[in-house]
Amino acid sequence: MKKEQLERIARMEAVTDQARQAVDALQAALDAYTAVQADLKELETYYTGPAWKEDFRAAEEGKLPAGLKHGVLAEDTVYDLLADRDELHRQLRMINEEEDG
Repeated sequence: MKKEQLERIARMEAVTDQARQAVDALQAALDAYTAVQADLKELETYYTGPAWKEDFRAAEEGKLPAGLKHGVLAEDTVYDLLADRDELHRQLRMINEEEDG
């Protein structure tokens, strides 16, 4: 067996191992992301509707109970999450288009 052939097999074995790990990690991430889709839609509806504004005002006026976690009311928390989601969708579309075309 030629040295070149052995190197090729070893390289492809390494690529297979690395790709398997990446595919498995992406599948797990997609499963987790799929599981929160309904909640994410609920969050988006909350953030873009009057309830978030009402809750934001209450936080600004110091009317929330001490110790209540309310990072969702920070002006950029949900906005950034939704922007990241949109960017992720864009990247997934690009990957799909590259594979199709």
